[in-house]
Amino acid sequence: MADVFMTPESFGKLLMTMRPRLHRYCARMVGSAFDGEDVVQDALAKAIEALPAAGHLENPESWLFRIAHNTALDALRRRKRQTARHSDDEIALIEDPAADASTRIDTAGSFAAFLELPATPRAAVILIDVLGYSAAETAGILDATVATVKAALDRGRKKLQAHQAGPPVARTVDGEERARLQHYADLFNAREFDALRNLLAEDVRLDLVNHLRLHGRKDVSVYFTRYAAAPPCRMSVGLVEGQPALLVSGVADDAIRYPILLGWANGRIATIRDFLYAPYTMDGLVAERV
Repeated sequence: MADVFMTPESFGKLLMTMRPRLHRYCARMVGSAFDGEDVVQDALAKAIEALPAAGHLENPESWLFRIAHNTALDALRRRKRQTARHSDDEIALIEDPAADASTRIDTAGSFAAFLELPATPRAAVILIDVLGYSAAETAGILDATVATVKAALDRGRKKLQAHQAGPPVARTVDGEERARLQHYADLFNAREFDALRNLLAEDVRLDLVNHLRLHGRKDVSVYFTRYAAAPPCRMSVGLVEGQPALLVSGVADDAIRYPILLGWANGRIATIRDFLYAPYTMDGLVAERV
């Protein structure tokens, strides 16, 4: 394959194209759609910083995935999660389990289930079963042999299947948090945006994911102005990845489009994390109204 020289313009287009796929990977690597988005942001920042020194890239897509993979591992090390409990024993060579598409497992369950896998089997399952890469392409991304990737894939599939066999865990929203979220949803659905502005803390932070960040009540107030000018939508109280959230849907249909996470301090809104501009986070995300 010929080397590719990436201009800032072509690299920017590549990042826009690749971001949903990178999120699908990182969300499953770290066990959360929301933490996965943080990892993607960090990985893209590293890629932008490294590009001038990278020169001509043989495979820009694989280069990005390697950065995302290493960034996800760094995040997992910081959080001291499941990977620290697994050994790095050599995996025995086996027949190629990727040869037959019928062996692919259902990987649309909880992102947290992937944390039951050691890092290499987890990466192999995601890259091959979720994203559709070949064993050879996966080996290039992970800097491993094809034989190791095949064995890791088989090990990961078996462990993930065993985890998915367990009963679902019922979750609820406690009364105080439900009341706060329901009050917010009721005001939003009634388009009482001034009342919502009055709920903002002075140092409130807004993360309009994949779009912009604002800090301070005065600047964040514009957020509601934009919603007031946009086509109407509805909010309901729900759970996303087991945590309380607002679920946004259309007025004419009931399909959940994206979530909003709120943080509170002294009864006021301290943080807003809105995924309006990151609909790719809904891929595989478990969201339910409660």
